Amino acid sequence: MAKRVAERATATHPDEDLVQAYLGALRHQRRLSASTLASYRHALGLLCALAQDARLETLDTARLRRFVALLHGQGLSGRTLAKILSAWRGLYRWLVRHRRFRNNPVQGLRSPKSPRPLPKALSVEEAQQLLASEPDAAPELLRDQAMFELLYSSGLRLAELVALDSDDGRLDLRECEVTVTGKGAKTRTVPVGARAREALRHWLGARARLAAGQERALFVGARGRRIAPRVVNARLKALAKRRGVRAPVHPHVLRHSFASHVLQSSQDLRAVQEMLGHSSISTTQVYTHLDFQALAKVYDAAHPRAKRK
Repeated sequence: MAKRVAERATATHPDEDLVQAYLGALRHQRRLSASTLASYRHALGLLCALAQDARLETLDTARLRRFVALLHGQGLSGRTLAKILSAWRGLYRWLVRHRRFRNNPVQGLRSPKSPRPLPKALSVEEAQQLLASEPDAAPELLRDQAMFELLYSSGLRLAELVALDSDDGRLDLRECEVTVTGKGAKTRTVPVGARAREALRHWLGARARLAAGQERALFVGARGRRIAPRVVNARLKALAKRRGVRAPVHPHVLRHSFASHVLQSSQDLRAVQEMLGHSSISTTQVYTHLDFQALAKVYDAAHPRAKRK
């Protein structure tokens, strides 16, 4: 269902006040990001659209299962449906706790299974090709080099990168670490590698030539203000094209590459989990599959009984 249809459904549903109260609790108590709140709002709008005039308290598991089947028939993947069900489950859990609903009809409901795509990661050679430094670079190129080295060195999310300030002490080059606030307002401190520290020092030396007065952002755009995520993405794609990297490249690919390469070298899944800021180690375990794929390619190329005749 279209986003506008879902939004209109919430506004006209008889339990709109309950939905809005729950979204307010997510915003103020759990301090979810704007993008995560938007996902919850859309999922709950779908529920209101499917329920039409039926009150939330009257919906049972069987009817909600039909809603899921309808959405699945419209082409929504199992992974998308799992996120939608998570939002519905959270709403009913809150309604049971704070609005005296009798039960949570979503509790035993599961989404259809669908293959989980592996995250895309660059090879070590592709990462080195992408991040080869340029001598006597302009300030914009020094900024780009610092941003992309930091993404790859520390496994930052794009939102965490653009939120960094230059004057709050969170980036500590002397201690070789950076502190960021990620999903769910969780703060973590991760190492910053030597190449990234070098690139950041070059950028900090040139930053005043681009930054507007009183601007706190560590990374700034053409107008001297905090750089926008879409600009970071566009600059990275342009760099990949310029360097001849054929693999699709975007900021999250550098995060995936960081995790894959550190895991290949260290085999320390817990450490990678901490550096990525994952709440569950099962989220991090996907990178063990990437590691296995790399080993399988080596095996196929090297083992005498693996080669095709």
